[in-house]
Amino acid sequence: MANDSDSNTGGGRAESRPPVVLQVLPSLVTGGVERGTVEIAQALTAAGWRAVVASAGGPLVHEIERAGGVHVTLPLASKNPLTVRKNVGRLVETIERYSVDLVHARSRAPAWSAYWATGRAGRSFVTTFHNAYGAESGLKRRYNSVMAKGDRVIAISNFVGEHAASVYGVGHERLRVIPRGVDLSRFDPDRMTAERLVVLARQWQLPDGAPVIMLPGRLTRWKGHSILIEALAILGRSDVHCLFVGSGAERYKRELAAEASARGVGATLRIVDECRDMPAAYMLADVVVSASTSPEGFGRVIVEAQAMGRPVIATDHGGARETVKPGDTGWLVPPGDPEALAAALVAALALAPDDRFDLGRRAREHVRHSFDTALMAARTLDVYEELLFPAATTLRAARAALA
Repeated sequence: MANDSDSNTGGGRAESRPPVVLQVLPSLVTGGVERGTVEIAQALTAAGWRAVVASAGGPLVHEIERAGGVHVTLPLASKNPLTVRKNVGRLVETIERYSVDLVHARSRAPAWSAYWATGRAGRSFVTTFHNAYGAESGLKRRYNSVMAKGDRVIAISNFVGEHAASVYGVGHERLRVIPRGVDLSRFDPDRMTAERLVVLARQWQLPDGAPVIMLPGRLTRWKGHSILIEALAILGRSDVHCLFVGSGAERYKRELAAEASARGVGATLRIVDECRDMPAAYMLADVVVSASTSPEGFGRVIVEAQAMGRPVIATDHGGARETVKPGDTGWLVPPGDPEALAAALVAALALAPDDRFDLGRRAREHVRHSFDTALMAARTLDVYEELLFPAATTLRAARAALA
């Protein structure tokens, strides 16, 4: 494709126009990777840059477009080697069409296409490690290794950053740790209305006055739903109401319901689908649980819940060790330990109103200080500027050192 008159030449960028960043990911369904992509697109357009996103599509496409970005539909969700190779040419065409200066890959299959496309087009390449990718075989390790090939490699937590450095050899000169963020204007208990709470409580048929235990997240085995069911049986309280909030296979839903019934807690458990108003969902909860049996790279729901001032319980591994302050904003329990989880539930549900209020205030301040979306976006754009404007970045760093 022919470039516009202000397009890149020789791999550089024209100074007469705003920079253009292309983010690539499999699809734009609901999830942490997808939400982060939308947030960076919003930050780019707010900064006067141009945001382009390529994916197989999904319900969040309209949010990209609402933010002023452009979405390009490509079969980037495919792991088929032939499709991945064909996507190289498609991405080169996209780079040329929109005069893209930098490509940011957020998942492995699209990252391979983006890696080859940026090499062919002479553009900067950034990757984000969203988790500690397993390397059970040499082939799997090779597949994962593309995430270590960025001119800059972003890790979403220190846990993930240490993994990228130790397993994939990403040096400190390329590695940047940028925790994911929460939009505090959306996750704000002071902006919650009674109407939103009533609508959701009626939709979920919550009994009046029943303490609510909530586990948000996709219905997959490693999220620890069975561990929470065991903990509920140990807790032995018929007055509580437990919600699993998230989409998943119908077969797994039936399996969880059968397990709850077998353990005598079927009447206290309700499995609901994805929720469009998660701030209201958190406000309905007396305690929010993340029972993941495998380490999460970050764990967005635990941070969102703290932003809403909710007590949280998470498993003591992965990113949760960085997002929860034990004894101050919540509890950490050993993974796969229903007895410890039940004990933490007892403590959380026994909080006096004043203690619950103080914990919520501390939790929200913790999120504001370390996990605000605005902070995440600013740090990410700093990474882009390191590559696109190295002279200006070096000058700023020198001035900061002298200040």
